Amino acid sequence: MQLPELKPDTQGKVRDIFDLGGELLIVATDRISAFDVVLPDPVPYKGQVLTRISLFWFDQLAGIIPNHLISADVEDLPEEYSAYAESLAGRFMLVRKAEVFPVECIVRGYLAGSGWKEYRERGTVCGQALPAGLVESQKLPSPIFTPSTKAALGGHDENISYERMAELLGEGNAARLRDASLALYARAAEHAGLAGIIIADTKFEFGLIDGEIALVDEVLTPDSSRFWPADTYEPGHGQPSFDKQFVRDWLEASGWDKQPPAPSLPEDVITITAEKYIEAYELITDEPFIPEGD
Repeated sequence: MQLPELKPDTQGKVRDIFDLGGELLIVATDRISAFDVVLPDPVPYKGQVLTRISLFWFDQLAGIIPNHLISADVEDLPEEYSAYAESLAGRFMLVRKAEVFPVECIVRGYLAGSGWKEYRERGTVCGQALPAGLVESQKLPSPIFTPSTKAALGGHDENISYERMAELLGEGNAARLRDASLALYARAAEHAGLAGIIIADTKFEFGLIDGEIALVDEVLTPDSSRFWPADTYEPGHGQPSFDKQFVRDWLEASGWDKQPPAPSLPEDVITITAEKYIEAYELITDEPFIPEGD
């Protein structure tokens, strides 16, 4: 998607955000990031996949906590954006503006990524002690809540303790966000499991809308989660995934120092990554992915 005439008020690694006053127009682009650096090559249809998976989960999880979604229908686009409806179709959300909490609420159900690295070194994950003898990718005795700070664009998120989160947000808010995160993960993991996907870990973001806590941003997408195929799951080593781990693995092997600028991705890596995102969408929603717009 190329709309140079549209200038976002805020630009994240993947999303362009337009401030409409009391509402926001969030547009998911096809940009992809890894190790907190935006890569130079877009992944086709990625923005549509992220948006449509989020819409699915917002609907599925609405009974647990409210969310910020107003509409994703092009008929509801503000007049000044209606001329771009074909390009925006399938990749935008019109949402209520929220006072976003400055933390990412991470839930880990399996031992992977930085959690596995820390466990090997200290027997903990984000400072929380775990039983001895666990192996890579093993299912944890119960999901754990491991919050982190939200870094500015180009920065790195930092894991923090629940106690530090409570200091930042207040004990009441911290407890509500922790409990909501664990409940959301449990419901999503159950649905995904029936669809053949293991959600190894994921992150949620929350904000206050009219004084009430609401789920915001993206939800349970391949960008914010580790999705593993259940039929090949085998603890003791890394797992194939539907998320951008394939890109991370290629970048790790390339010798890149994880500082900008990032190297260009080979065409086959881009193609396979797009296929993995689409496959995740189709499994989770039980619907074929049909691209919208242009």
